[in-house]
Amino acid sequence: MTDQHGELDAALERVIDAARAHLAAVRAAQGRIDDDAVWQAYVNLNNASFAYDELLLDGFGEVTPWDVESIDPDEADERFGAVEGIEATDPHPRVISVRQRRDYRVPSVSALIRAAEAARREGTPEEDEPAPVEGVGEAVLELLQSGDGSLSALDVPELEPLDGLVMVSEVGTPVDLESFDDDDPLGPFQPAPDDRLVGRLDEHPFLELDEEHDHAH
Repeated sequence: MTDQHGELDAALERVIDAARAHLAAVRAAQGRIDDDAVWQAYVNLNNASFAYDELLLDGFGEVTPWDVESIDPDEADERFGAVEGIEATDPHPRVISVRQRRDYRVPSVSALIRAAEAARREGTPEEDEPAPVEGVGEAVLELLQSGDGSLSALDVPELEPLDGLVMVSEVGTPVDLESFDDDDPLGPFQPAPDDRLVGRLDEHPFLELDEEHDHAH
């Protein structure tokens, strides 16, 4: 029985050590998706927990709340295509650039400005008085800044989407925003001579609705 107690104590220590190693890997990854160190630490923690659960069941007929199954470490390596002694990297030699444009019609300037002022008011501390929104352009910019910065922030009734396009290119170097003036409308979007256009996607927001309307008649 003493040996059994010793095995359980050692197995529990391995779970604790694995949990600490997993937490350290998670912190070091800082939110990176599919981090190899996090995955390997997860496998070790999973298998240590499984081994402890099995010993507890065999020795005392008890189980832990951990519903885990053993993971083959070799299969875990294949999860990332890892080969011992070789770092699995496949860097792309170019930078991928995505340029998007979408145009909008403004059915009511006053309605758009009211929507932007409401968004600005929500983001302003209660003790401060928000500045008025002056003009259509400032209203659209306010909606973008109040949202997540993507064009989905402009999916509001006060804007009527028109055609747009998305262009995907391979470029030599990433954009250097400091090299362009804030009021430069062309520079950051101007392709370089060695950029390669991969493809373009055209957006026709009302095309499907028009086709359904035609079929109905």
